[in-house]
Amino acid sequence: MRQVLKSAAHAAATVLVLPALVSYVLRSAVVGGDRALEGSTQALSLIPGITGQYLRRAFLARVLRGGCASSATIEFGTIFSKTGARIDDDVYIGPRCHLGLIHVERGVLIAAAVHIPSGPHTHGTDPSLPIREQPGQRRMVRIGAGSWIGSNAVVLADVGRNSIVAAGAVVTQPVPDGVIAAGVPARVVRHREPTIAVSV
Repeated sequence: MRQVLKSAAHAAATVLVLPALVSYVLRSAVVGGDRALEGSTQALSLIPGITGQYLRRAFLARVLRGGCASSATIEFGTIFSKTGARIDDDVYIGPRCHLGLIHVERGVLIAAAVHIPSGPHTHGTDPSLPIREQPGQRRMVRIGAGSWIGSNAVVLADVGRNSIVAAGAVVTQPVPDGVIAAGVPARVVRHREPTIAVSV
């Protein structure tokens, strides 16, 4: 019975987000997919509770090129800025996060107010140009299966499977599998033993 109710809720959410999807398609033609996505997720991020979770998931499943799994949870206030993002099964993304070009693998937990932009070079640093005119390079940031990213962390590089990034850490270099990383910039402080494997 529970599965039937969940399926009905998914179907209802899909119908309810149709106006947002139409708006997204129209705005994409004018301002581009990424800017349209950011505006749409800003609006959808303001819907609280389970209703908001279902609506955000239904919308993202249809606009993210990598997809958004039906078992993912995206909380209040979270904004996406890149259509190339991918959200896998059993992912939890906490409130007030800002996410760019990312692949969040299965079973990842992302706490509140985490920022994961599209790599460390989204803006250049050439002193001859104003910052807003700097060309940047965007790259996919992968958060490995089973990892946990603590509140207020900033993640600019890949995080390995089954790793923990401490609250407030700034990840500037790749974090290996099965470790705890903390600090600014983040450093491995210890290995997790035993490592709990997450099947993918």
